[in-house]
Amino acid sequence: MNDSELVNETLELSPLLPWADGNGTLFEFSSASVSHLEFPVNPWDIMLCLSGTVIACENALVVAIIVYTPTLRAPMFVLIGSLATADLLAGVGLILNFAFQYLTCSDTVSLITVGFLVASFSASVSSLLAITVDRYFSLYNALTYFSEKTLHCVHIMVAGTWVVSVCLGLLPVLGWNCLDEPSTCSIVRPLTRKHVTLLATSFFVVFGLMLSLYFKICKIVCHHAHQIALQQHFFSTSHLVATKKGVSTLAIIMGTFGASWLPFAIYCLVGKQEYPSVYTYATLLPATYNSMINPIIYAYRNTDIQRALSVLFCGCFQTNVSYRSRSPSEV
Repeated sequence: MNDSELVNETLELSPLLPWADGNGTLFEFSSASVSHLEFPVNPWDIMLCLSGTVIACENALVVAIIVYTPTLRAPMFVLIGSLATADLLAGVGLILNFAFQYLTCSDTVSLITVGFLVASFSASVSSLLAITVDRYFSLYNALTYFSEKTLHCVHIMVAGTWVVSVCLGLLPVLGWNCLDEPSTCSIVRPLTRKHVTLLATSFFVVFGLMLSLYFKICKIVCHHAHQIALQQHFFSTSHLVATKKGVSTLAIIMGTFGASWLPFAIYCLVGKQEYPSVYTYATLLPATYNSMINPIIYAYRNTDIQRALSVLFCGCFQTNVSYRSRSPSEV
């Protein structure tokens, strides 16, 4: 086989290369031996790798702060730590996927890498749902929220989140993949169409539950503000501003989450493996931005974490200063 024939064969097996015809999909790994040829790196892969780097750095800092700050042990910090850990692993997975995609041609590595990403992003989305549940109960059962029972329930939620996510990630490695039957491949090779349909459907269920819970949270917040106004015999401007701020914050949270993940989830349901891979990249890249924004929304806006950051970087606060744990409804 001459070089020209080898190049043509490689193009067919590696549709993620910039000049490919687009009949393949994300995470495609070539089994051809082309070590003596040099191909340019796909710009989409570079952007995913850069996103993974930023995600890993942001969330590694959050995890380190929560682990090494003894005062950050309230239930909501357990959940924020779970979210940051999931996003950290997702960032690392994007970096590893980029490295392995251009350094190895092993189908086994492909399965492990994609499974790792599925587990990480599933844990991230599930952790967001757990945080929403925690915020709801912090308002619904405000008097008993800071109890040992609440912490126990949070640990159960975190454990359940990771067990389900790891199981979803193990499915490709355990045999639910399309390597033996290419016709069953989805837009994300080597995942099958049934697998990505399951993942997309799970996302819509989580998204619906979060919308429902945040709607109930808004009702509780507005009801509390109304009760305070009745007790004080007037509705002050500060109460109105605080209520609007809380509702707008919840809208930003859901808007960011939906804008990041909805395009990819919808494309998982309607896309086919023969569609150009650029569509997969264009919908997956915004989904990774959610893991980039999560630490800003859930961690860096928290005053307790801000204090810990000040101790770490500025020394503005003494390490022996004690401060109360805030309720998720205050964040």
